[in-house]
Amino acid sequence: MSEPLDDERILKELGYTQQLHRRMGAFGNFSASLSVISIMSGTLLLFGYGLNSGGPAVVMWGWLAVGPLVLCLAAALAEITSRYPTSGGLYYMARRLGGERWSWYTGWLNLLGLLGGIAAQDYGIATFTAAWANLQFGYAPTPGSLLVVYAVILALHAVLNLLGTRLMNILTSLSAWWHLAGAVVIIGALTLVPSHHQPAGFVFSEFTNNTGWSSPVYVILLGMLLPCFALAGYDTSAHLSEETSGASVAAARGIIRSVAVSWIAGGILLAALLFAVQDYAGTLGSETGVPVAQIFLDSLGVAAAKALLLVIIVAQFLCGYTVTAAASRMIYAFARDGALPGSARWQKVSRRTAVPANAVRLAVGAAFVLALPSLYSAEAFSAVTAISVVGFTPAYAIPVLLRLRHRERFTPGPWHLGRWSRPIGWVAVLWAAAVTALFLLPQSSPVTAGSFNYTPVALLVALVMAALWWRIGRRSYGVPRFSTANAHDQIEEAENIV
Repeated sequence: MSEPLDDERILKELGYTQQLHRRMGAFGNFSASLSVISIMSGTLLLFGYGLNSGGPAVVMWGWLAVGPLVLCLAAALAEITSRYPTSGGLYYMARRLGGERWSWYTGWLNLLGLLGGIAAQDYGIATFTAAWANLQFGYAPTPGSLLVVYAVILALHAVLNLLGTRLMNILTSLSAWWHLAGAVVIIGALTLVPSHHQPAGFVFSEFTNNTGWSSPVYVILLGMLLPCFALAGYDTSAHLSEETSGASVAAARGIIRSVAVSWIAGGILLAALLFAVQDYAGTLGSETGVPVAQIFLDSLGVAAAKALLLVIIVAQFLCGYTVTAAASRMIYAFARDGALPGSARWQKVSRRTAVPANAVRLAVGAAFVLALPSLYSAEAFSAVTAISVVGFTPAYAIPVLLRLRHRERFTPGPWHLGRWSRPIGWVAVLWAAAVTALFLLPQSSPVTAGSFNYTPVALLVALVMAALWWRIGRRSYGVPRFSTANAHDQIEEAENIV
């Protein structure tokens, strides 16, 4: 492997000056994406949804099938990240490869995905915290009390993010080890302790349909929300690239490795949970409100259930912290290029901590608003996770599509796919289009005010806002033009395939 290009020189060639502190190494960057993907967050938060939308068979086969497709999209995105390692990430890539309008809408979609990700992660933490409190104190959560817990978690994530990049490097590295060690503990306990395990036929062929829809195919497709949501958020490595040393290689590797590790570890964790189910009906109707908690309770006992729930809650908290960091960097970068109303406010960086403090506050404030429908909608949580997927997925795919359409505009960076670039890219784009269309559809039947999937509404609002602001504020939008001062050096660097 060749030596990485000088980070500040690359950033200057991309049109920016260094403002954030580069205190994150390759492992910290990888850890950040691993934390956002979070096998103990996405997989467990939607575990009950998966059991109702297809059951164990769809959970397991869906996870195995979706993983390679997500890896294709991650690899295609990693290749472009290696060329354009900036905090703007996806929208900057779209500007270089397709122009300002493509960039504008990519940025708004990415922002929607990140804000939806904060809302989904932190509301999920609130539900798991309530499940622990149910076991410990007999606490019965209400929509209002969950929203209060959710607001407290958002506030804690904001405060921790305001403390600076040094703490971020520590917490993201801690998070990676906590996730992996915690998963090993949970898998080991569920494998060794219970006296009874389900047969393989249950885990790989049991089908359950509690969605209200009669079509098994549609129900199976709905069940894909679990792996699609759980294996999203790997663009965090790109958003933190201006705070990472050797970002041209480290950020690209962080993307692809975080997805690969999460897919393997997450699959083992899901299998361990399904084999350990003692009472399927009781798991689905758990008084804790969290099927995972009921599996722990039935198979391991009260004390172990409470301890393992705390392990999960800490992992989820670290995940939410990192998602908030990624969203704030996206807001900072987007505002830096004049794309948001009040951009001058959101791009400000604290002199003491080198953190975009106002962007952090905006991220948690917007995430709180996204969760307000939980007060009246039983399906709000799955809708928020769908919002995250529908925001992320097309935003990931647009730069890849533009690279495929405009081959002459893209010179590979030091990490690239070589001759596999185009076939992997087309698989990624087609997969992203299918996923985006799928999760705009109703998730349960009959469709009522309480079961309505408001993902299309959130997407429409975001796109309308983007369209209106394009008319009003596009004159202030300006992604810097690429500097060719050192193009020869970068072309030589690109010839080294990592």
